[in-house]
Amino acid sequence: MSSVTKSNKKNEWIEWAKAIIIAILIAFFIKTFIFATSIVEGESMDPTLQNGERVIFNKLIYILDEPERGDIVIIEKPYKNYVKRVIGLPGETIEINDGSLYINGERYDQTFLSEEVQRQSGNYGPEKIPEGSYFVMGDNRAISKDSRNGLGYIEEDEIIGRSEFVIFPFDQWTLTR
Repeated sequence: MSSVTKSNKKNEWIEWAKAIIIAILIAFFIKTFIFATSIVEGESMDPTLQNGERVIFNKLIYILDEPERGDIVIIEKPYKNYVKRVIGLPGETIEINDGSLYINGERYDQTFLSEEVQRQSGNYGPEKIPEGSYFVMGDNRAISKDSRNGLGYIEEDEIIGRSEFVIFPFDQWTLTR
């Protein structure tokens, strides 16, 4: 084997190694700063999200923007992450009366929930949401641990991303809006 052939093989291995290292660095960057996955635990987001589903969430969105009403967000707490829907924004007054949601005194139509599920919301408030905080609820109102009963108001820095779509089970890929 000539020295030119050996040199070409060595260069080919170096190029392959560079490509693999670059791919790993790009994947690490994307997972750390842009997209990550989370597994839905429990039935608090039923029927929108099912127990055991894996969702991809966007970590970059709230660096550039703020959570909006209706967003399904990932909330980071010291011992567990939660998946909930943003219902109330900073400074708003929230009230739930006979299953109807009122924001700043006006009835809010929750098109993402059936009327039966809305009736299971119970009564709450009126309460004013502190600045820099959000009011969240699970879509399965009867059993959800949320801002009404255990999680309290969610600080903006506890929201680490917005759920974008379900990727597992593979036959149920869908957007989570």
